[in-house]
Amino acid sequence: MKALITGVDGFVGKYLSEYLLEQGYEVYGTTISENYKNNKINVKKMNLLDTERINKIINDVKPDKIFHLAGQSAVGLSWEKPVLTVNINVNGTLNLLEAVRNHSKDSKILIIGSSDQYGPIKPEECPIKEGKVQNPQSPYGVSKKAQEEMCKLYVNAYNMNIIMVRAFNHIGAGQSKNFVVADFASKIAQIEKGSEPILKVGNLETFRDFTDVRDIVRGYTLLLEKGKIGEIYNIGSGKEVKVSEILKKLISMSKKEIKIEIDPNKFRPVDVPLVVCDNSKIKRDTGWEPEFLIDDTLEEVLEYWRSVIIERRE
Repeated sequence: MKALITGVDGFVGKYLSEYLLEQGYEVYGTTISENYKNNKINVKKMNLLDTERINKIINDVKPDKIFHLAGQSAVGLSWEKPVLTVNINVNGTLNLLEAVRNHSKDSKILIIGSSDQYGPIKPEECPIKEGKVQNPQSPYGVSKKAQEEMCKLYVNAYNMNIIMVRAFNHIGAGQSKNFVVADFASKIAQIEKGSEPILKVGNLETFRDFTDVRDIVRGYTLLLEKGKIGEIYNIGSGKEVKVSEILKKLISMSKKEIKIEIDPNKFRPVDVPLVVCDNSKIKRDTGWEPEFLIDDTLEEVLEYWRSVIIERRE
């Protein structure tokens, strides 16, 4: 069984490739990076906007399953680079779909969307079901909604084997500092190594649904094994946690006293106050259940950043 992961060198891609190898897959991965190396898998250099290259790889590999992880995935960055975000997430996905349609139509494809597609949520609408009307409030969320609409069109028009998933916040060791938990943990690790003991933060009053990345990749794999073609699935823990509580937990693990300062410059132009997932559909269709406890994940994230800071100092 051949699996192709686009964006294999990204945060989720690294965990997914390891999991698929454990499950006995022959794994191929694409990356835009010149420097990425992984001797365990077949690595292909590919830019989503290079149609000739995408067509060649899909034609050569003809994967049984495709996990489309490549894209611009940071909400904050999408405000800074909206054109890039839409170009990669929408046009890049369209290029991939065309290549599969022309060269490997039997491939099953998992398209990764986001809880940001839902936009503002009223407390009475939580947990959020897949049928909730989408009203994204960021360039990233808009790009993911457009990506999904294109995929639904390809299922209906060309009978392609596409399953769509809307992922809620996922966390783990190795995530970039563009994301809130990694941002907090990296700053705490820096303070422990001698930086000024002040942690500047943005909005702490929001609630989010956090899931360990290892649970997420297991869910992705189950969706391409047991999910229904053309369907959309939420994936998340089903539990909301206040961002201030996440910060409190991380600080409690710190070896130093830390002062918190609210920085208005870190607030997003629009921030959704409450997001929590209804994951009953993916549970029903695939048997997926989250297994990792958030406190254990947070500890691993902090330990990761401690090791990174030590390596940089040496």
